[in-house]
Amino acid sequence: MPNPTRVTYTPDRLIAGDFPQVKESGVIAAGQQLVRGAVLGKVTADGQYKLSLAAAEDGSEVPVVVLDVDIDTTGGAAPAPLMLTGEVLGSELTLGAGHTVAAVKAALRPLSLFVR
Repeated sequence: MPNPTRVTYTPDRLIAGDFPQVKESGVIAAGQQLVRGAVLGKVTADGQYKLSLAAAEDGSEVPVVVLDVDIDTTGGAAPAPLMLTGEVLGSELTLGAGHTVAAVKAALRPLSLFVR
């Protein structure tokens, strides 16, 4: 009789509740290495997403989605799943320069992305 296989359960630390999650694919702008939980803004000119920086002036300064996977776009823009709605833990978010959890929470709340 073979030995049993061990499986370790690792809970999802980004998701904070049972509010319905809606995800959609979006194009992540080139030149970024982002981790799951990065708060992204949408560039007005081309509709691509990048890490939201408070000082940006291209539309991406406004947080609109949360990245749902790790992604490396140093080789060029690439599609990735984005969280449009749901509940996330503020401690698990990656914020761009100039943003705070409180500011991101206020920006995402009207979009049904709840930061706990």
